[in-house]
Amino acid sequence: MDVPKYDGNIHPDEWIKDLQKYDYFWRKNYDSTYLKMAISLVDSTIKLPTGIDTYEKLSKALKEDISFTVFKNTNKKMLQLLKYVPESRGGNTSTFISRFRKLCYDAEINDIEEQKEYLYKSLPMNHINYISIEFYKKMENVDSINKLIKEFEDFAIYLSELIVNESVVALKHVATGKYLSSINNTCYETGSKSQLVFIESPEPGPNSLWKIININDKELVTYAGTSIRLQHIKSNKFLGIYCEGYREVLQGCFVYDYYRSPLTSNTEVSCDGDENKWNFKHSKLENHQFFLRSNDIINLSIKKKYDIYGLSNGRVEFLRSFNVPFTIRDDTFQEVCCYERLGGNDEWCIKLIKQYNLTLDQIC
Repeated sequence: MDVPKYDGNIHPDEWIKDLQKYDYFWRKNYDSTYLKMAISLVDSTIKLPTGIDTYEKLSKALKEDISFTVFKNTNKKMLQLLKYVPESRGGNTSTFISRFRKLCYDAEINDIEEQKEYLYKSLPMNHINYISIEFYKKMENVDSINKLIKEFEDFAIYLSELIVNESVVALKHVATGKYLSSINNTCYETGSKSQLVFIESPEPGPNSLWKIININDKELVTYAGTSIRLQHIKSNKFLGIYCEGYREVLQGCFVYDYYRSPLTSNTEVSCDGDENKWNFKHSKLENHQFFLRSNDIINLSIKKKYDIYGLSNGRVEFLRSFNVPFTIRDDTFQEVCCYERLGGNDEWCIKLIKQYNLTLDQIC
């Protein structure tokens, strides 16, 4: 029978619980000497007082030894280093919680407020003020370990829905229920003749996956003045518009213009545009200032570099689509373009596919 020994690297109460599994065997074979057997299993470097005649006294004596202080401090240091990794980055919330609770037990940290602090410090992105506010708001009335774990799990779900830099997303056109797409090396026959952009399919596929590039290089993507680029996963090209330069509209009359879409003659959108910095706002919450999340309904806009005179003062236009097809050779596509007035065709639902960048094969 493999009876565990005590050397100071396990919580005394946990060790005694393990020993008590053998009580029946010891009582049957050794009569009342089982406690003496337990004491004999304590490492010789740990000096015990005389007169120990119960497990409670044995536990108390083991906790008074310096080895237990070192053991608790070691577990506190491990708690300080513990980091929560969400499932989207290869982690496991259940395993993390089990590890967290075990470390708290071994370090004898029973105070809920102290446990909250350790959980907070384990979070990714804990340097962001708003994340801190949200965390403590959720934890405000927590007064038990079970409530603490439940609220943390809910908060972990909230974190998993945030759009972060280099997230892979799909953009669903709300009015038609189809996804913003592009096909590598399939180009417009008019306008810039660059790689076309369109919407297709009520389900996201390889052609409708985009990587969010946060221009300010911060991890979280916020509504407060953030600009982004949308990089098509399959072709690595960026969603944008393309300036044509001066165009004659009447004899001897020229304007500085952008390439026109094939169906509506609005501003063409392509996957190779030389202007590709997009801004966004929540279409339902006018003054929304917080973080972009999966399933948010947004408007995407782009500010042209030039006006009709070629001056650096272009107007803002919004990404939109219409449920009207155009054809390239024998294939039919639904047009995507930019237009200056905001309307019902300009809403997009952003869907998080992966919270960090993967290869196309890994995603699909």
